[in-house]
Amino acid sequence: MQISEASIRSILTRTSGYLKGIASHSLQPYRGCSFGNALCGVGCYVQHNGLLTRGAPWGSFLEARVNAAELYRAQFAREQRFARRAGGAFSIFLSSATDPFVPQERRFRITARVFDAMIEAPPDILIVQTHSDGVLDALPRLRRLSAHCALRVHISIESDRDRLPGLPRPACSVARRLDAALELKRARIRTVITVAPLLPIADPGAFFARLAEVADAVVIDHFIEGDGSPDGTRTARTGLPAAMRAVAPESIQLAYRERMLDIARQVMPGRVGVGRGGFGGHFGA
Repeated sequence: MQISEASIRSILTRTSGYLKGIASHSLQPYRGCSFGNALCGVGCYVQHNGLLTRGAPWGSFLEARVNAAELYRAQFAREQRFARRAGGAFSIFLSSATDPFVPQERRFRITARVFDAMIEAPPDILIVQTHSDGVLDALPRLRRLSAHCALRVHISIESDRDRLPGLPRPACSVARRLDAALELKRARIRTVITVAPLLPIADPGAFFARLAEVADAVVIDHFIEGDGSPDGTRTARTGLPAAMRAVAPESIQLAYRERMLDIARQVMPGRVGVGRGGFGGHFGA
């Protein structure tokens, strides 16, 4: 993997597309993702963004944005005004095009320094999205942030199995992610499991019962409607649907999401979100 450092011009991006309505801004502490060759990287729609990949295979590069915290401080007042003039909260989704807790975070501390800047100048809402139990390294900072803004930590767990035939292992085991969620919840940090993209689940009842124990809410999102295209065409260009079909043919249909939603709602009434609405914090179903 090629690892590099870069100083960039801007760190807060005004949202559009799928993120519009979820948050006013996104923030990417890294360009690229060292989890790109793990399970989450197979269907990751970001790999189709040529401006981001610059022709390099997804999972082959990681650029640490070393001035991210300084840029956040510099952009804070202007972007806060923009969000509030638009009639909404200054809300940040961190991150949509990388993972804030890639293994290299322990070396570069980009996300940690961004959190320090946010403690000084907090957004109204902060949504932290990860596939890794590395989020626990940030627990002291997250505790402090939760006193200054509406904070949610989203941990993605796509299935109750670590390995599906034809697909690579996840970046972090299911057990470790469940344990991380429980530790965050015990620290009174609002914790959401994002079953996204929804992959075949062997025992849905037991899976959602476990999620009910370790998290405050769950979001279920299928690659159809969930990958930024209306019919899942972005994901269809990857090997994910074929692997899902081989395990559970029905799982590639949107009806599978509805069946999983029915089970989740029975186990976690009032704590289930769907797709974009769920990512935006709506868990009324």
